[in-house]
Amino acid sequence: MFAGEGTPERTNRRFHYLSAGQPAARLSTAFDSVTLYGEDPHLRPDIYGKVGNSGVNVPTLDDMKKLYSGFDLCEPSTSVSMTINGPAPMILAMFMNTAIDQQVEKWLHQDPERWAKARQRIEQLFGDSPQPRYDGALPTGNEGLGLALLGVSGAEVVEPEVYERIKADALSRVRGTVQADILKEDQAQNTCIFSTEFALRMMGDIQQSFIDRAVRNFYSVSISGYHIAEAGANPISQLAFTLSNGFTIVEYYLARGMRVDDFAPNLSFFFSNGMDPEYTVIGRVARRIWARAMRERYGANQRSQMLKYHVQTSGRSLHAQEIQFNDIRTTLQALYALFDNCNSLHTNAYDEAITTPTEESVRRAVAIQMIINKELGLNFCENPWQGSYVVEYLTDLVEEAVYREFEAISERGGVLGAMDTMYQRGKIQDESMFYERKKHDGSLPLIGVNTYLPKEHAGEIDTTIELIRSTEAEKRQQIANVESFARLRNPRVEAGAPGSLGHLQQIARERGNLFEALMEAVKFNSLGQISHALYAVGGEYRRNM
Repeated sequence: MFAGEGTPERTNRRFHYLSAGQPAARLSTAFDSVTLYGEDPHLRPDIYGKVGNSGVNVPTLDDMKKLYSGFDLCEPSTSVSMTINGPAPMILAMFMNTAIDQQVEKWLHQDPERWAKARQRIEQLFGDSPQPRYDGALPTGNEGLGLALLGVSGAEVVEPEVYERIKADALSRVRGTVQADILKEDQAQNTCIFSTEFALRMMGDIQQSFIDRAVRNFYSVSISGYHIAEAGANPISQLAFTLSNGFTIVEYYLARGMRVDDFAPNLSFFFSNGMDPEYTVIGRVARRIWARAMRERYGANQRSQMLKYHVQTSGRSLHAQEIQFNDIRTTLQALYALFDNCNSLHTNAYDEAITTPTEESVRRAVAIQMIINKELGLNFCENPWQGSYVVEYLTDLVEEAVYREFEAISERGGVLGAMDTMYQRGKIQDESMFYERKKHDGSLPLIGVNTYLPKEHAGEIDTTIELIRSTEAEKRQQIANVESFARLRNPRVEAGAPGSLGHLQQIARERGNLFEALMEAVKFNSLGQISHALYAVGGEYRRNM
């Protein structure tokens, strides 16, 4: 259930539409490029037009509370995935605070007297200023959970010992994934905002915090090959670069003194499935290599040897020509993933070649999974391809090719050394050019794109299609909301106290745990304020040319 568009309220309505009638809510969130680059919505020309387009705009803790309102984030039936990388530590801190404050709100509502006292305290905090609110009507299924504490933190309305108890319980139960893979950002997707060293350090701080606070059900990183493939890599390079990035993270966490069995269960993977035959076995090969390395090199236990991965069908394989054929490609890619035993799957909407998906196209994309799940008989069998000669042959072939790529990376000083010479980027660009050349000269047949074109129009026709864009009103609403948040929340923390930007910078200079500091900072500061405060101590990202 992948969604993200406009304001948090608009995306919240899409989430409730997608999860209606489902036994579990599996919410995957796309953020707009303003959020992806750690900025606040603003009238600046380079920011304004991007607010709420191709993703949801979430610059404050209040926005996060609205985004997931009506979903109990600590219920086993709810799991949230967030596609965010550069500013992932700040966004994750907002999410964790949202989960905690939901549980504080539930605890308060259990006793009318408790809630009356809390309301009195909230009114005191706001004085003559209005409390932030959810804009518009709540969607069906949203009973308002998470909205009662807009503009305040649960820590401000309950006793400290009560808050700490609720916080510990919430963190032990919350489920989901944050992408937070800064290595593939440098190699492929480009949403780096901090220096690579500082970003890796914050990744480590997140995992250390997870260990200290017994966060067992949330993946601290989704080691991602999807964006490597979307940038142009072939299946072998996607798998080799992704696994090598994973082993680099393992080595870094071990160097920080963490035990492999304490952090390995919090690692997950994310692959793209295209149409090439190698995608048939990408999960089998990944699991074989990962299990062998974790067992034989790192001495990890059985749970740590298990590679959990998500698959998304290939966005690069979607074409604007004969756009209705895209659902066919997506269906075949979904079968690859399901028969290869992926842990979770996202199917793309056919119109993503042109726009953010509409309700109609999303319904069709979800239907692909539902029909396979409920109607396709072979899908009821475990491992339907087990023992197939070609599958076993491909598995050995792909595994050998991945090991050869590992050797090429090792010769260049490992992942970070190869990144210094832009080896991964160069290889991805070469493979992307090879694909585009074959697509354009017709040697790679793409039905309805470069072959079997309709006689009447050769696939080039005007198509009436709904384009999903944020409105002027939504852009201005987000700008007003972030200004209001700063006006109300910034003065509530003393300079140098936990939660202040000065304290956050001090923790960074002293090499303390930045994620613990961010858990407080997001209660009083916006995403953009925090990003710019950290640039001053951790440095901004600069590409090696």
